Amino acid sequence: MTGLTRFPTDRRTLLRSSMLLGAGAALLPRTGFAQSDARAAIRAAAAANKATDIKRIQEWIALPTIAAENRNVPEGAAYMEDLARAAGFTGVRQIPTDGIPGVVGFMDNGAPQTLGIYFMYDVKQFDPAEWSSPPLAAQIVDKPDWGKAIMGRGAVNQKGPEATFLAALHAMKAAGVTPPVNIALICEGEEEIGSPHFRQIAETPDVLAALRKCAGIFIPASWQGPTGAVNVNLGSKGIVELELVASGEKWGRGPKGDIHSSQKAAVDSPVWRLVHALNTLVTPDGNTVAIDGWFENVRPLTEREKELVRQAAAAGNEELTKASLGITHWIDDLSFEDAMIRLAGQPTVNIEGLVAGYTGPGGKTILPGRGVAKLDLRLVPNQTREEAVRKLRVHLDAQGFPDVEVNVSGGYDPTETAEDSALIRAELAAYEALGVEARLNPRLAGSWPGATFTAPPVSIPAGHFGLGHGSGAHAPDEYYLVESSNPKVAGITDATMGYVEIMYQLAALA
Repeated sequence: MTGLTRFPTDRRTLLRSSMLLGAGAALLPRTGFAQSDARAAIRAAAAANKATDIKRIQEWIALPTIAAENRNVPEGAAYMEDLARAAGFTGVRQIPTDGIPGVVGFMDNGAPQTLGIYFMYDVKQFDPAEWSSPPLAAQIVDKPDWGKAIMGRGAVNQKGPEATFLAALHAMKAAGVTPPVNIALICEGEEEIGSPHFRQIAETPDVLAALRKCAGIFIPASWQGPTGAVNVNLGSKGIVELELVASGEKWGRGPKGDIHSSQKAAVDSPVWRLVHALNTLVTPDGNTVAIDGWFENVRPLTEREKELVRQAAAAGNEELTKASLGITHWIDDLSFEDAMIRLAGQPTVNIEGLVAGYTGPGGKTILPGRGVAKLDLRLVPNQTREEAVRKLRVHLDAQGFPDVEVNVSGGYDPTETAEDSALIRAELAAYEALGVEARLNPRLAGSWPGATFTAPPVSIPAGHFGLGHGSGAHAPDEYYLVESSNPKVAGITDATMGYVEIMYQLAALA
């Protein structure tokens, strides 16, 4: 989860980097959105609101809610309420959970269709020393080949795109235009720790009733690459985040705390025990999960899904993709096409971090009494979070590691959305109307809590939508483009109109 690089390797941008570097189409000219008097008036209002819309993002960035640190929790929820009310939502309130509260709001515009919108108001941790601009200052910086961008924690993940959706509502209000769809807004403050209590928000009776009326729900996104092309995702991998902990106290061998390393000749090491336990989870090359029964419920990609991946790979640029990831080879020396098929279809066990003993300068000659491995497990249909955790525990016990603790912090199941659903058809129609090349992508390799919506009791289509560009999620120097120097990529006003367009396209399907 934590970013140690400026390359786009977080869970939301990894597949985008792989797919969006091929040929693309330019956005329509700046008047191209004016397909009706309403759209023209909205665009004029959006252009007039531009400075205010940018300031809204900057002020939001200045107040980070960091779930992992329990930082600004009451303040962040209250601020989210204020943003929702200002954009025209009614019934705005906090929903308490066993963790951090959520926020909901509703907009009844008397329309036949209802659109769901998912927000996260929390952000990732940050180390200011790693940033070229203070992470909470939200300064405007020049990004070569892109234009002017807001730099700050949460700029692209996810406050910039979310605030731009709010900008669309502000522009419509300023233009005197009623949105053509009803809107149900649901927000959480725990996405960055795996959304452990999000279902409690979604299954609150009146919230559930509102969500079930939605033709679909999406999280605002800004994933345009240099060519302007976008992916329309038909699903996302699930995730489980957890720690494995080996300790002398639980093991009954080795020290309960750190001791002098000279004692290793006579004393067992809990850290080596953790390493041996980790080795049992994957094949010797680390590339394939070896947990007992891991693949028994995995649904392989269909031929249609593989073909979609092949089309995207053929349109992509392998060398630019490798460069963006800082790599020279694909796993197992696969071809680009096969690597992308594996990316979409393969469940994984990944080590996010290893922590044990002394890690500062020089040596400390200790034998640590405890070691921790932070893992994420990526899941594909028809795996579930519950199944993955259970099989991990059974596997460790069977391999002789019953003392190794499995501490789950969060996670959710994979998602799937039908290609012919109203949400996907509206997304494709909106991109086409805006002159943006869109490619169907069978499955995002990253994860988001969309399974809360696609699974019972909500059971609606869910995905991602949006124009614009940003990068650095979870990493230093995160940014969100607000003034584009690339005519194929949306700045904040064009991105605002993208959200307007999908409302009209969804309304047309009623």
